[in-house]
Amino acid sequence: MSDPGPLYTELQSQFGEAVQAGWQDPPFEILQVEKSAILALAHFLKTSKQFDALMDLTAVDYQKYKSRPKPARFELVYYFFQLSGKPGQKNSGARLRVKLPVPDTDPVVASLTPLYGSADWLEREVWDMYGIRFTGHPHLRRLLMYEEFSGHPLRKDYPLLKAQPRVAQVFPGVPPFGEKPGHLKEP
Repeated sequence: MSDPGPLYTELQSQFGEAVQAGWQDPPFEILQVEKSAILALAHFLKTSKQFDALMDLTAVDYQKYKSRPKPARFELVYYFFQLSGKPGQKNSGARLRVKLPVPDTDPVVASLTPLYGSADWLEREVWDMYGIRFTGHPHLRRLLMYEEFSGHPLRKDYPLLKAQPRVAQVFPGVPPFGEKPGHLKEP
């Protein structure tokens, strides 16, 4: 790991031990933060540091990761960008990656939807694929899988050959597969 960037020092003085580590991987500055501090940290980043875009959010499941110990089974990874800076301004176009350890025993994190509209579908995707819940999300429901789907397919312990319930797809006015619509049938 390289030396911590300038944001690490400032955020650690602001949030204390909640900002656990910091390093740089250009063009990103990277921080590891406790999950309890993510909402306050994101608010500070948006209002005081002009990180006005949450560009991405994903998760990693380290359940079968053996090369080095991890603090938790899951890790959320947030990508913040500063879009509103002026060219030539000191932090214009700054990029920040925030990593958040999330234990398997309590996979719940505060939602960033009140601050960033883009968090809506990003959090829904993480919930759908990994089963990490976001408290305060306005409508946390499946995004990629159908509602009756059982489990979260990107978890390392998800059984690859698991049978899922079949769901009848009913679309009003659409005939079953293989049949022509009524107005195209021959008299």
